[in-house]
Amino acid sequence: MLNLPAIAPDTIVAGFHALSDPLRLQILDLLRSQELCVCELCDRLNVTQSKLSFHLKTLKEAGLVFARQEGRWIYYSLNLSQFVVLEQYLAEFRRFSTMLPARPCK
Repeated sequence: MLNLPAIAPDTIVAGFHALSDPLRLQILDLLRSQELCVCELCDRLNVTQSKLSFHLKTLKEAGLVFARQEGRWIYYSLNLSQFVVLEQYLAEFRRFSTMLPARPCK
């Protein structure tokens, strides 16, 4: 089992669901190096604000990003501690499982 404080399964599911969309992965890649406002994300990804807002909401609900309002703009940044939770969840499979070589498909 996990050596972490009890993690709600919903937290893990929400995190991996948020990571399952290509546009959300692009958003996270842009946020790796700096905090960005919605307008900057829209420009760099060439998407409408309404489409972007839907994906940012999913990332925020999964706890993968922080949102901070400054004036009329909302700035987003990564919540690295939530990535650590997901990483540690996956690491438990490696820790307690024997790694077997892949078998060729027939």
